[in-house]
Amino acid sequence: MSFFSNCTLDKIPGRITGNPMNGMCEKVCVQAKKVFDACMKQSQEDGYVITVTNLTPANPTYPLTFVSARSVSTQATVTSLQVDPIPDRPNLSRVQISYSVPMEVLYTDANGIAGKANGTVALSQDVILFVPEPSIMPFDVEAVVSIVAPEGVYTNNNTFTVSCCATSILKIVMPVEILVPSYGYATMPTCQEYTQEVCSGFFELPLYPGENVNQ
Repeated sequence: MSFFSNCTLDKIPGRITGNPMNGMCEKVCVQAKKVFDACMKQSQEDGYVITVTNLTPANPTYPLTFVSARSVSTQATVTSLQVDPIPDRPNLSRVQISYSVPMEVLYTDANGIAGKANGTVALSQDVILFVPEPSIMPFDVEAVVSIVAPEGVYTNNNTFTVSCCATSILKIVMPVEILVPSYGYATMPTCQEYTQEVCSGFFELPLYPGENVNQ
């Protein structure tokens, strides 16, 4: 079993039933990444040019035919960032950010051989977010991005022109030590091994015929 698989122990994560104060025993200091603000943007980027490298297998026969592309990591790399407080809106700032996302591009060459290559999509946003007041601990801006490109064409010089569907989440975060109410340490249940039970019918047979018949 696991936390959420046939486990009836009371020291496991899950929904609270009854009085939430029952079993609460201490305030615990945990190290966490606090999210002060976040926003999500979904957009379609048409006519985007991706230059690919590390073609596998090497030396394909040109021209290439685009199949699909998608991001290979949700954590984008921030390439430029500017945060400007808005004078008449306390704790709100204009956040201008540019970031890049690694992509995997699938294609077939002129001989019909499937291949893949690496590329990058660069995006930018200009948004308003809550930014905490100055402190010893600095805040950071993170971009979590997922991109798919279902359509595209090969142009030349290892470039594809694609249409991208992008979901981007910007976060204002800071590493903190924070107090949270606790019910103590979790009880760790044993794992439930996955089996296909291919032998279940065989193992349930009696050793000799008629062995389970009441006489």
